[in-house]
Amino acid sequence: MGIQQLMDIAIKAALLAGEKIMEVYASGDFGTEQKADFTPITIADRQAHQTIATLLESTQLPMLSEEGIHLPFTVRKHWTSFWLVDPLDGTKEFIKRNGEFTVNIALIENGSPIAGIIYAPVTRELHVGIVGSGAWKLINPKADCTLELLKNDGIRLPQIHETHPFTVAISRSHLNQQTSNYLEELRKLHPDMQMTRIGSSLKFCLIAEGAADCYPRFGPIMEWDTAAGHALVKSVGKNVYLMDQQTEIHYNKENLKNPSFIVL
Repeated sequence: MGIQQLMDIAIKAALLAGEKIMEVYASGDFGTEQKADFTPITIADRQAHQTIATLLESTQLPMLSEEGIHLPFTVRKHWTSFWLVDPLDGTKEFIKRNGEFTVNIALIENGSPIAGIIYAPVTRELHVGIVGSGAWKLINPKADCTLELLKNDGIRLPQIHETHPFTVAISRSHLNQQTSNYLEELRKLHPDMQMTRIGSSLKFCLIAEGAADCYPRFGPIMEWDTAAGHALVKSVGKNVYLMDQQTEIHYNKENLKNPSFIVL
């Protein structure tokens, strides 16, 4: 199965998952519970996961999802290609009802993201990136949207090319002292620096669009939180590095946590 067919299926999965999420969002009955790691999970997380898993099954590639069964590394280490999924990235923002949550689907090959989809159900903004081919954004995609339709009807990224003050995208829910210290150092280099606080993987979207210049993240974060965004920014010539700003983050590690990183 080629990359276009794989992406057509994944785009459909993301859009359908978004529909399921919005049904729960509109109902107001989230069925919120707490997972073993003390993070929240809702009915929307579970329904989005099931929707994506059902559709991606036809690709015959394994899937690692935040809300699925996490197979041991002894099994995963043999995967050459697989899907890495966060069915509802930004569950806290979902519960707050601020609209800043996404569906994330990434295709990983030999530990590197080669394609990524980020879909924001509230604004109906679809971002898709394929490393080596480019990235696109489409607002209000039709249910039968394909990669070809996205390329024809969408905007090629980055869409913002004019000069603007150095802009940093930072998390709405995870601002800590390390981040504050880093921002202080950045401001010395960029006195006119601006900051944009936004939830979930939408920060990666701002980088890909050209609306933000960097996104620092201090503290552990799971692989499924970054993989789709990583592919998206890599598709426009950016990357996700460790704090040495040289070593690219890789995926399908034995420990599925990513260390601190910066997107540049």
